[in-house]
Amino acid sequence: MSQTLDPPSHVPKPPEVAELLDRGRRAAEAGDWMAAGQAWVLAAMEGNREGAELATQVTGELLRLADAGSAEAAALLAGILLEYFDESALPMAVKYAKASAEAGSPAGRRTYGHMLAEGVGVEQDSARAIELFRTAAEDGDAYGAFNLTRRSDDHDESLRLLERAAGQGLVVAGAALADRLSAVDRDEEALRWYVWAAERGDTGAVNAAACWYRDGFGTEPDPVQAVRWFVTLLAHGNGDGIHEAIQLAKRAAMTEDQIREAGRLAGDPGAAEALIHTVEGKPLP
Repeated sequence: MSQTLDPPSHVPKPPEVAELLDRGRRAAEAGDWMAAGQAWVLAAMEGNREGAELATQVTGELLRLADAGSAEAAALLAGILLEYFDESALPMAVKYAKASAEAGSPAGRRTYGHMLAEGVGVEQDSARAIELFRTAAEDGDAYGAFNLTRRSDDHDESLRLLERAAGQGLVVAGAALADRLSAVDRDEEALRWYVWAAERGDTGAVNAAACWYRDGFGTEPDPVQAVRWFVTLLAHGNGDGIHEAIQLAKRAAMTEDQIREAGRLAGDPGAAEALIHTVEGKPLP
């Protein structure tokens, strides 16, 4: 019998982009270029252009640290060069990713493994990439574990790795774990992981949670929770969410109190009031 996989309750929600940008600025003022770069990269990974621009501005300091022997600085430098510079920076990215990997940095192994897996700047070598991902995962690198699951044919191993990565705070791993559990009809567990990832900002998980509560996958149909997540989807820039919320509110004959509760759970009471007026055919005040 498979072990039940429950989302970790100890993992906090990721910081907001504004907090990451501010954290990076404070670190830069203190001369901590690693912390600054890491914070700005995290902001950039949320789609924030300013975070990406700021990350590119610390490459000189990271280069100095890498050349002085910091494997972690070399890994961060390689990642920034790979993601936020054009192809002319690729040889330098390869150089520092490889050096970091050879020095034993889990982040370096994961980054160089990605290059080998995809043939980015180097000849593709899937077997070596898997070795690097596995070593990085064994050393506690969440992204290494996540990358390994994408190339593993062992279902149970993939579940363990995804759970471990999610337990370290990697939200995309939690959403991927939900997908894996759904594929083998472990729907109640899958829904819990979708909600866990949705609460931490994964847009795909937000949509999945909304649809599953609407349709009753892994639970009884719950229009309040469904509308909650459809409203949340709108906050992520997906306008389809509000259309789904309107249709569901009408079809389920939701009361004003139910819609307001959905808005409260979504953290958007204003959207709930607008939804009420739309459903009832009243003009907005």
